Amino acid sequence: MNKDKMAHMPYGAYHKTSIPAHDPELTSTDPGTPMGEVMRKQWQPVCMSEQLTDVPKAIRIMGEDLVAFRDRSGTVGVLQRHCSHRGTSLEYGIIQPKGIRCCYHGWVYDVDGTILEMPAEPKDSKIYDTVYHGAYPAFERDGLVFAYMGPPDEKPAFPDFDTYHRPEGNKLVPMSLFSPCNWLQVYENIMDHLHVGTLHNPQMMTVQGVNDSEIEGMDYAAPMGFTEQPALVWEPTRGGNGMCFIACRRNADDQTVWVRIVETIFPNYLQIGCTFPSARTSRRSQTVWTRWHVPVDDENMLVLGWRHFNDEVDPLHLGVEEKVGLEKLDFLGGVVGDRAYEEGQRAPGDYEAMVGQRAIAIHAYENPASGDAGVYMCRKLLREMVRGNTPPHKSLEIDESGKNKLHIYTQDSVMTVPKDPGKDDMEVMHALGQQVFQIMQEGDEVPSANREEHIRARFDELDGGYLEAAE
Repeated sequence: MNKDKMAHMPYGAYHKTSIPAHDPELTSTDPGTPMGEVMRKQWQPVCMSEQLTDVPKAIRIMGEDLVAFRDRSGTVGVLQRHCSHRGTSLEYGIIQPKGIRCCYHGWVYDVDGTILEMPAEPKDSKIYDTVYHGAYPAFERDGLVFAYMGPPDEKPAFPDFDTYHRPEGNKLVPMSLFSPCNWLQVYENIMDHLHVGTLHNPQMMTVQGVNDSEIEGMDYAAPMGFTEQPALVWEPTRGGNGMCFIACRRNADDQTVWVRIVETIFPNYLQIGCTFPSARTSRRSQTVWTRWHVPVDDENMLVLGWRHFNDEVDPLHLGVEEKVGLEKLDFLGGVVGDRAYEEGQRAPGDYEAMVGQRAIAIHAYENPASGDAGVYMCRKLLREMVRGNTPPHKSLEIDESGKNKLHIYTQDSVMTVPKDPGKDDMEVMHALGQQVFQIMQEGDEVPSANREEHIRARFDELDGGYLEAAE
C-alpha cells in the first residue's frame, strides 16, 4: 500500500508529517511579490492617528520597516525607517516643526523625503539635491493614517463610499486589531459565513463545558440568531474585483425573511452589515464595520478600519463607543487576542480559529467541503486579479467631484415573504436573495443623492412594502 493511501486510514498521522508549502502567490506581500504589488497600488491604513504622539511610531507594513509621525505643523509622514545617512532608525528621531530629525547626525527629512537640514555639512552640499529619503504619500481621515506605497505615477484618489456619510449623523470610530497570522486567513473568514452557526453559537460553547452565566460574563454571545443554517450563495461582483455572500434566514414569524449581504472588494477591503439583533427586524440597515486587512508581514497582520455608529444600524444603542479602538472592539469575545489561553480553549472565537490555522495556512493540506465554496471562490478571484486577468470595473471608478460616491452591496433587510407549505422554502429564499442582490447592484447606476430612496422603493416593489405589513 502506498503512503498516500496509508495517510487516509485510521491512525495515519505517521504518514502526514510532511507539511506542504504555503501558497505564496496569495499569501506573500513583500515588495516585488505579485500580491504585494497589487496591494501597494491601493491606499492602505497603516496605523491609528492616536498612535502618532510627540515621538515617532515604528511600523511594519507588507514586510517594510517604516516610521510614521506627525510633525509639529500637523502634517503626517510615512518614511522608510532607517536614515539615508548611516542607517540609524528614525523611530528615535526628533519630531520637528517641519519633518523629522535623525538623532545621530541631525539630518532632517520632510514628509516627502526631501533633506531640509544637515548640521555637520556645508550649506551648499550637493547631497541636498542628490539624496531623497524613501517616503510614501500619507494622510489622516477619521482617526486612521493612510499611506500609498505603490508607483508614484499610479497613485489613485482615495475611494469614498456613500456609507461613510449615511445615514445623517453617522460617526466613524477608528479601530486596530492585531493577529499573529497571515492576512488572507483573516480576510477569507468573512466569506466562510457558515462558520458562524458553530463558532458563534452559545449552545456549542455549553457543550464544551461553559455554562450560560460564564458565557454572559465573557461578553461572548450576541443574540444575532446565526444558529440556523441559511440559504446561502456566493457571487462575484464588479467584474471579479470583489465578491459577496447572500444569506437568507426565515424569521420565527414565518412571514418574513432576513436577507444579509456582505461584500468584499479586492484585494483586502470589505464592509460588514449590522451585528445587532435589529438586523432581523429592520427594513434596511447599513454598514457597521469598514475594514482593511493589512499585512504586517507574511505571518502577522492588522485589521484597521472604522466601526460605524448611527441610529439605523443600531437603533437600540447596544454598541459601546468606548469599547472600540486600539486592540478592542464592541463585538463578540474572541475577536481580539486579549484573553487567557484556557478561556480561548473553552469559548474559542474568530481569533483562535484563524490564528490556529498556523502562522500561514497550508491550502494544500485542506480537505474542502461544500460549505467552503465561498473561500475557494475568493482565492480564485484573488489569483485572477494578481495575474492581471481582472480589468478595473466602472462601478469602482472614482468621481473626483465627490458627488457620486461609491456604492457598496453590503446590507441587511427584512422582506415580507410568507412561508408557503407547498414550496421548498430554501429555494424561495435563494430566489429572494438573488433579487435583493440585483437591486443593490442597480444602485451603481443611480446618483448617490437618490440611491437610498431608489433601493427602498425597489424593495417595496419586491415584497409589497415590509414597513406597511409590519404595522
